[in-house]
Amino acid sequence: MATQSTTAAAPIKVEIYDQVYNLRGVDSEYITRLAEFVDSKMRNVAEQTSTVDSLRLAVLAAINIADEYHILKKKYDLLAGEYNRRAGALAGALDEVIEDSRRAG
Repeated sequence: MATQSTTAAAPIKVEIYDQVYNLRGVDSEYITRLAEFVDSKMRNVAEQTSTVDSLRLAVLAAINIADEYHILKKKYDLLAGEYNRRAGALAGALDEVIEDSRRAG
């Protein structure tokens, strides 16, 4: 009988707004990119506000990230809806062609 390893992934050391965090995940490069993204957002917010409180900066950065996410999700939903509408129309047209060829055939 084969056994699976239950060893957890090694911690990935990242720095976000001058604080070090040990995160776990399968893809260390992806986790590092995420941490760099959050760090960048926090630094951008810090440049635009007068607060130095890192918790407030983190919350404001999270609000900015959530806003970007919802804008992109709305665009995705609109595109997916249009795609599904067109695919349905094409499927209907194809069904008509197939039905017409059966009647004629």
